[in-house]
Amino acid sequence: MSSSAALAPSRPGPRLSRGGGFVAVGLVLGLFFFAAAAPSALYALYQAQWRFSVTVLTEVFAVYAIALLVALLTTGSLSDVVGRRPVLLAAIAAQLVAMVLFATADGVGWVFAARAVQGLATGLATSALSAALVDLAPPDRPSSASVVTTGGPTTGQALGAVGAGALVQFAPAPTVLVYLVLIVGFLACAVAVWCLPEPVATRPLRADVLVPRVGLPREARPAFLAAAPCVVAVWALSGLHLSLGPSLAASLLGAPDRLLSALVVTLLTGCGAVAAVSARGRAPRTVLVAACVFLLAGMALTLLGIDHGAVAVFYVGTAVAGVGFGLGLLGTVTTVMGAAPATDRGRVAAAMFVLAYLSFGLPAVAAGVASSQVGLRPTAMVYGLGVGVLALVALVATLALRPAPVSRPGTTGSRR
Repeated sequence: MSSSAALAPSRPGPRLSRGGGFVAVGLVLGLFFFAAAAPSALYALYQAQWRFSVTVLTEVFAVYAIALLVALLTTGSLSDVVGRRPVLLAAIAAQLVAMVLFATADGVGWVFAARAVQGLATGLATSALSAALVDLAPPDRPSSASVVTTGGPTTGQALGAVGAGALVQFAPAPTVLVYLVLIVGFLACAVAVWCLPEPVATRPLRADVLVPRVGLPREARPAFLAAAPCVVAVWALSGLHLSLGPSLAASLLGAPDRLLSALVVTLLTGCGAVAAVSARGRAPRTVLVAACVFLLAGMALTLLGIDHGAVAVFYVGTAVAGVGFGLGLLGTVTTVMGAAPATDRGRVAAAMFVLAYLSFGLPAVAAGVASSQVGLRPTAMVYGLGVGVLALVALVATLALRPAPVSRPGTTGSRR
């Protein structure tokens, strides 16, 4: 699949070189997650305009996670059969529909629809993009695929939050302009994807390709159980920050500054991206231990900032927790996938992502319900304590886990 012959185009017309294709796929991956984080900067604005509860706000957030999970589980292998380009073009088309729905929304029902379509588009694209990065990675630097796969989404989310926050704060038409910019971006992505070399020899599509394959072989169970508390902690942490983080920051600031409020998402995901890329090649167990320590320290500072109304401490805590977030993402994937037999990695990855995206969406909805009853800050305190407890359990479990004898895969997560 890595030879130049395998990368020959299947249709006439212009095409990108292997290196150009790799860069283009990395940018498309980043833009998908830029778009995923952009609505976080607008949630409080939507809430003020249409006067819906915090519970509804978190439900809007959760529908994205659920739709993404459904798409990941059912279409994860689709690009291996019909090719990378068709799947990516379909995902971009769905993403364009979502952007139009966002831009024309005149009520929260339209935002629900937009987030659901966006989740399906992102889930459809994720596996195909990850696999395409492996296909197109430079032969002399094959690990660059896993670096982009890990760093691309978190970097995209960081830029999406702060970029959308800046447009909402300083530009006209705050609920429209960011989506118009993204529509232009995704149209450019469609052109780039059309010009990608296609490495997949297509096969007839069978119904069983869309059947989810989830499971835990015996060899992977100890590692999965040990990593599970950290999986839940890091994904629940990101769910809280991407759904209620800007609102929480605004309450601490005492003013609706959209840019500073969105910065909480950028700090979490941006610090996570830097940490994950910096830790590539480290032993998975070492990365997991460091993740738990940073999560504990970050949550302690975050809770201190919330309890005392100290904005600076809250932001510093978010940055420290962000390091734990990035290390946790990297450490859990490499630990679990490294313990899985090569023939079962797809099933194990599916099991891990089921747990991850349930942890991403459901606790955020629970926090929304609770905050409407007892308030945002008390809810965030209890939520943060829960994340801290999970990080402590994960630390103990990781220290008790003996390293798996199976070698770590160099491109984990690239195929579902």
